[in-house]
Amino acid sequence: MDSASASASSSEAEEEPGRAPPPRMTTVSRHYFGGASAESDHDLRVDIVENIEEDYGMFVWPCSVILAEYVWQQRPRFSRSRVVELGAGTSLPGLVAAKVGADVTLTDIAHNAEVLDNIRQICSLNNANCTVLGLTWGDWDEPVFDLHPDIILGADVLYDSAKFDDLFATVTFLLENSPGAVFITTYHNRSGHHLIEFLMVKWGLKCLKLLDGFSFLPSCKAESLQGNIQLVEITLEKEKPK
Repeated sequence: MDSASASASSSEAEEEPGRAPPPRMTTVSRHYFGGASAESDHDLRVDIVENIEEDYGMFVWPCSVILAEYVWQQRPRFSRSRVVELGAGTSLPGLVAAKVGADVTLTDIAHNAEVLDNIRQICSLNNANCTVLGLTWGDWDEPVFDLHPDIILGADVLYDSAKFDDLFATVTFLLENSPGAVFITTYHNRSGHHLIEFLMVKWGLKCLKLLDGFSFLPSCKAESLQGNIQLVEITLEKEKPK
């Protein structure tokens, strides 16, 4: 069936009451790391199941590509580390971390079963042994207390200023729960860097490193991405006394 036929079938299914909703239109994208970062020359390939209708949680956004490349380039640091990815979505950075030897927990909104199921499917597709966990920022459910990451990842998690406080509350808790841990995130400058700085001060956090996301990206990847994307490493201003 061609794409036009698929779209027509979907519309017809929606109009008939009692019929199950049509299946999502998905594709598998391939992401290469190392070598020339190309199909013919690479050290690692990660396959991602994406929803081509661009559901936020099921699409590989530029921030995810940049953060995943950073994980790859910093792979000795990630090997044998405990890693938690927040708002993982299609989980590209977390999967790269798992492939270079990290113990990875991939998390997304607890009630979004479709995204969590897609994460499990992607893990299976890549033979990646990751824990998949429902975790909603600002909700203090039991699983969050069992997380003790060395590194927290978040790609484009700073997209909705209404959720910044919940995100920073969760990040701060995880950092306090894991002395010496760091939060590494990529974000578009649309997020409002001054607001992010304000929230870092509010939650007792500090910036360790701030990079232009394109400064370390291979040219073959940079050509297909747009935006003013930053990568920042954040940790606690002061560690809590034991």
